[in-house]
Amino acid sequence: MQNLLHPPAVSNRTTLFATNLVIAALATFSIPATAQINLSGQQSAPTPPPASSYQGSVTNGAATTGILSLTLDEAVQRGLQTNLGLLLSNTNISGAKGQRLQDLQALLPSIDASAKEAYEQSDLAAEGLKIPGFPTIIGPFGYTDIRANLTWSVLNLNSLKTYMAARHYFQASQLSADDARQMVILTVGNAYLRVLADQAQIESTQAQVETSKVSLDQAVSNHSAGTAPRLDELRAQVDNQSLQQQLIVARNTWEKDKLALARAIGLPLAQNFELADKAPYSAFDQPDVQVAIKQALANRKDRQASAELTKANVDQRKAATDDRLPTIKAEADYGDIGVNVRHSHGTVDATGTITIPIFKEAQFRGEAQVAQSQLDQQLDQQSDLDAQIEADVRDSLLDIASSQQQVEVSHSNVELSNEVLSEAQQRYSAGVSDNLAVSQAQQTVAQANSQYINSLYQHNLAKLNLARAMGVAQNYKEYLGGK
Repeated sequence: MQNLLHPPAVSNRTTLFATNLVIAALATFSIPATAQINLSGQQSAPTPPPASSYQGSVTNGAATTGILSLTLDEAVQRGLQTNLGLLLSNTNISGAKGQRLQDLQALLPSIDASAKEAYEQSDLAAEGLKIPGFPTIIGPFGYTDIRANLTWSVLNLNSLKTYMAARHYFQASQLSADDARQMVILTVGNAYLRVLADQAQIESTQAQVETSKVSLDQAVSNHSAGTAPRLDELRAQVDNQSLQQQLIVARNTWEKDKLALARAIGLPLAQNFELADKAPYSAFDQPDVQVAIKQALANRKDRQASAELTKANVDQRKAATDDRLPTIKAEADYGDIGVNVRHSHGTVDATGTITIPIFKEAQFRGEAQVAQSQLDQQLDQQSDLDAQIEADVRDSLLDIASSQQQVEVSHSNVELSNEVLSEAQQRYSAGVSDNLAVSQAQQTVAQANSQYINSLYQHNLAKLNLARAMGVAQNYKEYLGGK
């Protein structure tokens, strides 16, 4: 008390002030062991990547010299590693996992450690206190406080339900990523089949150009010999040039579709590659429609993800209701306080608090209505998804049956049109008729070949769509092979 009433000299006081100030600046800190999370707001479902993202990718490596031979299996595997849609789905998993950990913290104790070095000096006169015989300046004096603080929501049903909802969101994001793999297989398979169809179209058009060149040479020869009019030569020349234009368009389409395939699987766009597989064709055994729909509803990952989202919304609705219930919170701190570390004593403080909401009716009703609206929307979307899955299966089966018939008819039509062309060429060669029939037959052959190539592409694509609709796109080989 004597030191307090009679402070040391100014020089000593200045030294003490400077020392304590440095200590306070260096020693005052707070080290949070964990963080408390405010969970009053509603969570939202992970956002799926846009459909267009499956057309892109992250380029893997640089272009190499030479021609890369690419099978369908290799293209699919590349897509599963680099496709943008799948990569974005995987980032959703990381985000949902982080949200789950944040929500978990609300159920766990939060411990903070702190160390405080305090320096104080008070002017009683400035505060209106004038006591006779009592100094107006108190201090300087200081103390050291090293302490650990614990905060724990022992009972909070709102936080518990919120954490359970976060777990369902995490499961939904994982299932959505699995469904994204199905979409990648469908996208890459479609792009691969499209390039195969382009190659077949180029080969067919090239053969037609060569055939029309024979007809043109024959027309030129006949006109030179005076056995055919100039009109035959002009008609043959027009046919030949028209087919050459079609060949140019077919090659351009092929190059662009190759770029689309490269974009989907992460190949450098400058990489030169060729497809090692050929367009397959196998008759497909139609399954029972109801059995196929039942299997699709059981296998589809997007449906399972939707079910998890529904569970999450149910938990959020319960969390909004549990806001009305009491919460129990425990707080405690233990530390060492004194003039300095050598002259200090331990202190402890523990508090238990029960909080009972009395009147927050507008907030509670608003949270409940928001949560209920989200749940209703999710239930409607899940019902619509079930109908969409059934429609996907039925559409794919109808497309398979229709395209299979088209393949058979168009293949027969190709053979018949080639016979017509051969007959017309022979009649023209024999001088029985002009080359109008040859020109028409060539157009018929071109149309028949184009229809056959497109129907074969549509048939294989329909089988890929069925595999995706059934939730088993990873078994695409079985479906392309006919199953």
